Amino acid sequence: MRDLDQLAEQVDGLAGKRVLVRSDLNVPLAQEGGSRRITDDGRIRASLPTWQRLLDVGAKVVVCAHLGRPKGAPEERYSLAPVAERVRELLPGVTVRFATDVVGSSAREEADALGDGELLLLENLRFEPGETSKDDDVRGRFARDLADGASAYVGDGFGAVHRRHASVYDVPRHLPSAAGGLVLAEVEVLQRLTGEPARPYVVVLGGSKVSDKLGVIEALLGRADRILVGGGMVFTFLAAQGHDVGTSLLEADQLDAVRGYLATAAERGVDVVLPTDVVAATAFSADAEHAVVPVDAIPADRMGLDIGPASASAFAEALAGAGTVFWNGPMGVFEMEPYAAGTRAVAEAIAGSDAFSVVGGGDSAAAVRALGLSEDDFGHISTGGGASLEYLQGEELPGLQALEG
Repeated sequence: MRDLDQLAEQVDGLAGKRVLVRSDLNVPLAQEGGSRRITDDGRIRASLPTWQRLLDVGAKVVVCAHLGRPKGAPEERYSLAPVAERVRELLPGVTVRFATDVVGSSAREEADALGDGELLLLENLRFEPGETSKDDDVRGRFARDLADGASAYVGDGFGAVHRRHASVYDVPRHLPSAAGGLVLAEVEVLQRLTGEPARPYVVVLGGSKVSDKLGVIEALLGRADRILVGGGMVFTFLAAQGHDVGTSLLEADQLDAVRGYLATAAERGVDVVLPTDVVAATAFSADAEHAVVPVDAIPADRMGLDIGPASASAFAEALAGAGTVFWNGPMGVFEMEPYAAGTRAVAEAIAGSDAFSVVGGGDSAAAVRALGLSEDDFGHISTGGGASLEYLQGEELPGLQALEG
């Protein structure tokens, strides 16, 4: 993949050129009264270095991105307006414009007014049906409209490279293109995980659904030395072992698959570590009655919302001495204080280890910041959960294919 220096050579310098940058600004928002507040700006800050490099050489930077999953039409709750405000705060001294559409009159007017070293953020790409269309012609027409007037394209939204979307896959066919620094860094890190990682290679998987992780579990059974499982997905593992999980999240249709993975792990000598205790609550609420119980004694009317203290200690011990750690998914509902201890214990164990550590996935990265831990204590904080998992599975990612073409 070309980098920005090679792109500059291809187009005879970027100064004064309009450069379209695909970034990942899919940040979490909270509604407060009549306004929306960004609760974690990590993806915005991760995008800054590529933008800054282009701004410093005098490029006219046009940033496109998505937020949430609107259905091909404008929805106020998915507007990127709050993101534009945060970008202005993070780029003092830089003129930051915002277009209220993607390829319409506002986008054209703002782009035409853009000066050298200024930045324009377009409205949510997914307000346009052409962005996510499965029809190649529809998607292609939108890609041409999006590329119109630009001299070059930079793909820097790693969190979207596993999507065959217009801004990710089709636009690079119309413009000289290169990978941004964020994408290049993500690929370099993932190559370390899929190549010859320092051992022991320990993987920590959490999050809500085991079905979201089936492919990566299968792939890791051939690479990892130890897999720690927590979060909502662990209750399908516990049920597969014959435990009653009460009202905990359970994907009954995945029980046979999980049993198969546990059998394969045993055959290959991969140590799968499951919790021995959980924090079980009467409701999905911070105020609900809750208690620590063994995994073989979860009350029928309670749901597990975090791994318990004995499990947290065991997980920390299992991480000790690791050479490489990949962590995707929290151990519990860390956003609620009564159920944050498991995620905190795992995060602190990883941060305090000498391993090369990769935190993959928006929820895990958000947990690191929400728990007040330093990002510098981790080898790499990834911005792409789904993209990272598909890469680890050996899938070809359309956005990377387009940049290599």
